[in-house]
Amino acid sequence: MSSLVSGATNFRDVGGLPAGGRRTRAGVLYRSGNLVHVDDAGLRTMSGLGLRRIVDLRDDDEVRHAPSRIDGLDVEVQRVPLFLGSVESFFQRDVSLGELYGELVEGSADRIVDAVRAIAGAQPVLVHCTIGKDRTGVTVAIALAAAGVDRDAVVDDYARTEALLPVERNRRVVAGIRALHPENRHAEELATRSPAAVMRALLHRLDAGYGSPADFLRVHGLDAAELDALRAALLE
Repeated sequence: MSSLVSGATNFRDVGGLPAGGRRTRAGVLYRSGNLVHVDDAGLRTMSGLGLRRIVDLRDDDEVRHAPSRIDGLDVEVQRVPLFLGSVESFFQRDVSLGELYGELVEGSADRIVDAVRAIAGAQPVLVHCTIGKDRTGVTVAIALAAAGVDRDAVVDDYARTEALLPVERNRRVVAGIRALHPENRHAEELATRSPAAVMRALLHRLDAGYGSPADFLRVHGLDAAELDALRAALLE
């Protein structure tokens, strides 16, 4: 499947996922990588989606390096930087993808809540980071799981990203990381993979530590009315 928006990597609708006897609504929640290379056709597509809010999970340096091309779109941009520390630091420390996600949910829990609150507060909404895999993947997965989407469907949606990343981009990024950190064991996984097992383990971690992904959000500040609003927004 190609990106929904021309010039954007991994831009897709999160509609149609099973949630008990229900499904997620189409045209409500979108996810993607950055928007720096969106072309004129992509801008027209984005305009047609009627986006009301964009939730940008990138840090200040990433935004300066790759500013979003959203010229002429009447849309609110909400910045919710998720990583504590630079992206480069993860390669320096040679963390695994599972370790990265563990640090993300424990170190940026309040910001994940802010991002989920933003999803619940205005739709259609786009959530994105640089490539749409890790910060976006974790945030969207937690939002979907908390809304009641079937666990297998949440994991499958996350895992789809790997097949949507451009091969040439993957080669270039991994080569760059290895040039700087030749001993790094996790470069390819961190930069290019979205294994189902890693997301399944993260959701299990939230089950074990909090009771469920919804309880994780509640513990860190999302109230019952906001959780109801999330479910009402996302589910048919």
